[in-house]
Amino acid sequence: MAWQRKLGRPTDQRIAMLKNLVTSFLKHGKIVTTVTRAKETQKLAEKMITLAKKGDLHARRQVLSFVKDQSVTKALFDDVASRYNERNGGYTRIVKLGPRRGDGSEMAVLELV
Repeated sequence: MAWQRKLGRPTDQRIAMLKNLVTSFLKHGKIVTTVTRAKETQKLAEKMITLAKKGDLHARRQVLSFVKDQSVTKALFDDVASRYNERNGGYTRIVKLGPRRGDGSEMAVLELV
């Protein structure tokens, strides 16, 4: 992975958080989170969708190493990859919602296009 944001967490916690965010995003198709987390999740989710479009065994194992839920991986390879077959990237969009009430962090919705 190239340069990435630290998100105020140690490396192991950051990786675990991003894996969970990507898994939840691919499972539900939409998540609400902070803008910086959404931007990091977007990078990884688009990479997973691109791997799923390849459709071979190596790509499936690469996705399974990041997305721990096998049912999400199966849905990704069967449904989502076929949906974006003609599209060359840009599978997701970030819509800003405004500040969070508690601490004022900018919130956003990350969704599939």
